[in-house]
Amino acid sequence: MRSRTLSLAGSTLAAAVVASALLPVAAAHAAPTPKVTKATKDAFGRVADNVLTDRTAVLLGSKAARKSLKPTGGVRLSSAQKKAEDAKLSALKGTRSRLADLGEAYTSADTKVTVDSAKVKGKKATVQVTETTTLKYKKIRGDEPASTGFDAHHVLTFAFQTDGTWQLTAMRSTDGGAPRINEPVAAPADAKLSRTPMAVIQAPKAATTRNPVAKPKTLTGGAYDYKAMATYTEKYWKNYNPAYRKYNAAGGDCTNFLSQGLLAGGWKQISTVTPEEYDTWYYASNGTADAWIGVNEWSWFTQTAKRTTALANVYQMHVGDVLQVDFDKDGSKDHSMMTTYRSSSGVPYLTYHDADTYRRSVASIIASYPSANYYAYRT
Repeated sequence: MRSRTLSLAGSTLAAAVVASALLPVAAAHAAPTPKVTKATKDAFGRVADNVLTDRTAVLLGSKAARKSLKPTGGVRLSSAQKKAEDAKLSALKGTRSRLADLGEAYTSADTKVTVDSAKVKGKKATVQVTETTTLKYKKIRGDEPASTGFDAHHVLTFAFQTDGTWQLTAMRSTDGGAPRINEPVAAPADAKLSRTPMAVIQAPKAATTRNPVAKPKTLTGGAYDYKAMATYTEKYWKNYNPAYRKYNAAGGDCTNFLSQGLLAGGWKQISTVTPEEYDTWYYASNGTADAWIGVNEWSWFTQTAKRTTALANVYQMHVGDVLQVDFDKDGSKDHSMMTTYRSSSGVPYLTYHDADTYRRSVASIIASYPSANYYAYRT
């Protein structure tokens, strides 16, 4: 595991561990047979750590030197990958600027990268890593939570060179849902509007402007315990509840996790079988309702069954309320998140699976996706 700690104080990047082992060098007249030794695997992890730390440094406004440009243990970025990372860092400057306009910034960040696996086939190495990043909120209004954090998973491809070194040639995220705050978002392609069942009630889009008309709610003592929803969600955001199946590899776990939190707060399951995919909401050992795990099906069920009411503005959300996003504006919602904290100045903070994230502000989501369609629900 490798760690980098970023801080605006002195604009430094401090490595927690720096390995000194180097990769084998090439023989005089022939490239060696590529092997992934412990030193190689360690160098792969440090390169991934450097790339991800550079991305987070931009969000801090840090002027620290690019770590990913420096060869690490015989591993470096290819020229094409360097160009791709330069574009990502440039895009993240735009994210940071939008965040500043929305009243949010970070004072420090800590990134840890763990190499989960490294496999070689021919002269190509495929490396899977887990990134764990925590960012501390700057106290601009004074009521921000202490921090936000996420776990993310990446696959890196390295190509073996004739001089016995490796080059990083590709890097991609394997998580669904909303990309992390340090992952710049590409402009969506022209979308084709999806079709929805005629019988359902569709939630209207929510505005994203600050300071809307307040929509207060009672958190405990009513039909539902919204604090219990938030407590459950913040308990299992990273360490999944083993009582439930995971759906990360089957389209995403965000709505499955959301449903668990709602159940913890008092929502009742409906398991009566009907011909429609959105009329039931339940989890069972031998099956699960589409509305329990599906983003759109959850919306159709909760709106039609009057389990939720639409909010006109995302900033009206309170603890236990839900945000869904249609990232590419194709008429099909892509991601579900629960509000688990609301600051006294009216900023909701969201916790969710895919990628597993704790207390990310709604401002951060908007800054990453300024042109997306948003749907806010009072539960």
